[in-house]
Amino acid sequence: MVIAACGQQDTTSDPGGGDDTGGDSGEVPTIGLVMKSLGNPFFQNMEEGAIAHAEERGDLELETVGIQSETDITGQVEAVNNLVAQQVDAIVIAPADSRGLIAPLKAAYDAGIAIVNIDVKLDDAALAEADMEVPFVGPDNVDGARQVGEVLAQELGTGGKVVILEGVAGAANAEQRKEGFMQAIDEGGLELIESATANWETEEANTVFTNLLSAHPDIQGVMTANDSMALGVLAALDAAGRTGEISVVGFDNIPEVQPALEGGSLLATLDQFGSQQASYGIDVAMDLLDGKDANDWEKTPIELVTAE
Repeated sequence: MVIAACGQQDTTSDPGGGDDTGGDSGEVPTIGLVMKSLGNPFFQNMEEGAIAHAEERGDLELETVGIQSETDITGQVEAVNNLVAQQVDAIVIAPADSRGLIAPLKAAYDAGIAIVNIDVKLDDAALAEADMEVPFVGPDNVDGARQVGEVLAQELGTGGKVVILEGVAGAANAEQRKEGFMQAIDEGGLELIESATANWETEEANTVFTNLLSAHPDIQGVMTANDSMALGVLAALDAAGRTGEISVVGFDNIPEVQPALEGGSLLATLDQFGSQQASYGIDVAMDLLDGKDANDWEKTPIELVTAE
């Protein structure tokens, strides 16, 4: 592997064993994988899974790129521009913003680079305006959030007072997960006290929830749109001496939350198999390069995870 210099830490994997050519036909295609923050365990697992998958396939070169933080849209734009300049054959991207990445991806699209969208759905209206057809490979975030929200609703019962910690404003998966949470709140008869963003980040979630808890000490439950924010909430509860008093649910099933699940301080999370998500996207990209069609939405699996 070669360490490049774009965004956070960029890793180029050569599944062909270091040789730039494949078989008798010459060069194998190069696929750029653009992720969000590699400080987030979810994307660390995604990168590891993608590299392993590319090595197993053995018929492509993979370059992975991560950004500094979940909100580093500029870093992702630069990463896409760099991949276009390198003339990669395909880009698989988990966009930090559903609209902000359309312009650089349009440049890639017009240059004949195959685009596959994973994790966060690009905005449909923006895609149509740019005259782009881009397959989405990812989970049903609404259904997943509804499932973990239902676990919290069953725990608290009708009238339970809850707050939501949202992801980045404008990101499709953040909006979809809030929608799923709201469905669970409405169906379970819960009372939503407040919904605020913590931008997917642990430290920000700790600060935001500490303030929410101070303003609303009668909070009974918390719905967090990813597990990184759940960790921030759990740390805030520990600091306030209220661990176990307030039920928390998350989303992603990252390894870091397993002790909280087993100990009961995290009631439930949702596994969207992040380590495989980019692998699915790579397969779709290779199909496109082979001239095959892709569905508008290649739905990937999800699974509710509780201590039981």
